[in-house]
Amino acid sequence: MDTERPLRRFGPQFVAEQRQRYGKRPPESRMLSYDLAVLEEYEPWRIWLDEQLALLPASAADTFAANLWRDQNFWPDFIELAAGAALRQRGFSVEFERQWGTLTPDWTVVGENGTPVALVEVLTHSPQKGTTAKIRAWHGLVERLKQVPVPVVLTVGGDPSRPPAAPDAHTSKKIAQDLRRALLSPVHRTEFRSEGYTFLLRADPLSGQAMRPPGMSTILVPPSNMAGVVSAQPLTARIAQKVSKYRTLAREAGLPLIVAAGADRFTGLQLQHLDDLLQGVATISVQFDFGDSFIHHPVEVDPSNPPRWTMPSDLAGVLWVRNDFPFTTAWRPNPVAAAPVPPALAFQKTDSFDPAVGLV
Repeated sequence: MDTERPLRRFGPQFVAEQRQRYGKRPPESRMLSYDLAVLEEYEPWRIWLDEQLALLPASAADTFAANLWRDQNFWPDFIELAAGAALRQRGFSVEFERQWGTLTPDWTVVGENGTPVALVEVLTHSPQKGTTAKIRAWHGLVERLKQVPVPVVLTVGGDPSRPPAAPDAHTSKKIAQDLRRALLSPVHRTEFRSEGYTFLLRADPLSGQAMRPPGMSTILVPPSNMAGVVSAQPLTARIAQKVSKYRTLAREAGLPLIVAAGADRFTGLQLQHLDDLLQGVATISVQFDFGDSFIHHPVEVDPSNPPRWTMPSDLAGVLWVRNDFPFTTAWRPNPVAAAPVPPALAFQKTDSFDPAVGLV
């Protein structure tokens, strides 16, 4: 009996290498996925990854393994692998990047007789370009201020109409020096200015006294770089682009076209946002954190005519991939699809549905 286990690309040796390579670096110099790569609590994630890569052609698995932990690849690669896993769980075989003329859909779904039954393209809704760099820059200042032995909580004051610019390394060093002197001074202050930035001492809303965090260091709650309106409209625009690219292939092959979609965690986008857009629900979702002064730009919404997205007829449906282990999925069919998917692909174990709105 063959009891060979999948190759542990991300096993104990990988964890040890990551700790040795990045563990001594300051957190702002590490990849954002560092904790998932080394902490014991994320071992199930790494085992799952090994299992998924073992199902791919060796060359594709090698490429995933080499690039996956980079910040720009992490969530797109997870979403892509999770989409393949979801298709297999529905009882189908899948081929990764099968060549169809000049096109290579991410997954080709294959039935029991080896005949293709669907084409699947994957996309991930990602933060705006530069967001990761901004997060790291603010994190650098956070780490510098942790060296100040005064247990207070600071936030960044700013223009509520726009997010503050992230400081570079030189500016962060100067700010930390200025704040150290100010916080260690016997003069009590609630507002500090340095290098064009304003830092505010946060008070407990109940007692009115300065917040005292656990430990003996200064805590800065920086702007999150995620504050703003969360909408599925950018996602659906990209889905439409995918459909435009693959519709001719799907028609010529006589196969339904599926888009598997998910979101980087830093975007805040969730399935509910897609559902609201599909149903034309007049809601506005805004995300922000304790340290954000800028919340969002003005938004105009007509409650009597909220935005609504209608799937193009060449799209069989959207397979939503949740960005949390074990990466469950939800199927949103197109009720007017020119080529519906086989029933087994639309089968849903965990999601409830309301026939009145046509969501499975």
